[in-house]
Amino acid sequence: MSTLRVTAERLTIHPHENADALELAQVGLYRAVVAKGRHRTGDWALYIPEGALLPDGLIEELGLTGRLAGPGKNRVKAVRLRGELSQGIVCLPRALAGTDLAAAHAEGRDFAADLGVTKWVPPIPVHMSGAVLPAPDLVPWIEIEDVKRYPGIFEPGEPVVATEKIHGSACLFSLAGGQALVSSKGFGAKRLALARDPKNLYWRAIEAYGVAEAAGRIAALLGADRIGVFGEVFGRGVQDLAYGTSATGERVGYAVFDIAVVSADGAPRWLDPGELDGVLAETGLPGVPRLYEGPYDEAALMELATGRETVSGKAEHLREGLVVRPAAGRYSPVTGGRAIAKFVSPAYLTRKGGTEYE
Repeated sequence: MSTLRVTAERLTIHPHENADALELAQVGLYRAVVAKGRHRTGDWALYIPEGALLPDGLIEELGLTGRLAGPGKNRVKAVRLRGELSQGIVCLPRALAGTDLAAAHAEGRDFAADLGVTKWVPPIPVHMSGAVLPAPDLVPWIEIEDVKRYPGIFEPGEPVVATEKIHGSACLFSLAGGQALVSSKGFGAKRLALARDPKNLYWRAIEAYGVAEAAGRIAALLGADRIGVFGEVFGRGVQDLAYGTSATGERVGYAVFDIAVVSADGAPRWLDPGELDGVLAETGLPGVPRLYEGPYDEAALMELATGRETVSGKAEHLREGLVVRPAAGRYSPVTGGRAIAKFVSPAYLTRKGGTEYE
């Protein structure tokens, strides 16, 4: 999931081709359906992204009672309204009347706390949970932002690599001073590791694919004492998209999507795609499918994010999307961190019965 921030944004308004009383307000590359005439191009408003949980008072003020997602009808989710994809909420809450939104945008102000908006955290199923232990040396995963929110992450024509985004659960493995640490994305963010349990989904994947042994070889190859191996665990029983694999069998689905080498000062160096391919080939660990390598073309990558998955080799179901990164890793001034972004399929966002466990 992306980072939750409620920000002031300048709008571009587009017509809604299928509804006379509605328009589309564009923020970055996102578009949200709004009432016609409420905003004009150049206006400033707040943008509340997908995955936000709204307090009851704000839901009532915005006229969204009973219209949001989740058991509490309080979660912002992508929807199609009269045929148009609407992602997030564009609004002007009364609590911010008189606020200079242009200045707030320039300052990078986050209004989430002011409005009582919080981030939705998916529930953790029993087979993904377990006893946890403090793990200060664990290498955590990072949030990958949606390119629609930050379209300037990449330069046109910049050499990039796109891999398939698998809808599973991120499995974190760290090797630190010879100690093996296994965690999920959520626990890893808190520097907590899962105690070894043969029934735990993540431990089953680590042991079935020999990740600990492979990590030792990678550490030796790279001359590192501390590394992080990040893989996706997937299959029926993990999420609603199964890729022709069952997580209840002895060998769950698993594919590595990133490896980080941590220096003495604690800063991670993420392997470039070519270097990552090399160590995976050397160790025999499976990697996520590479779908594109070439100059950055936003429109072409948006199109590639749709379609059928390639993980199973049988196009079992729709594709979640892509993860795109430069061929040579670099810093992004747009996000203030690593240059990497996701392209998410609209069909994935609006599918019925979808699960989003971390």
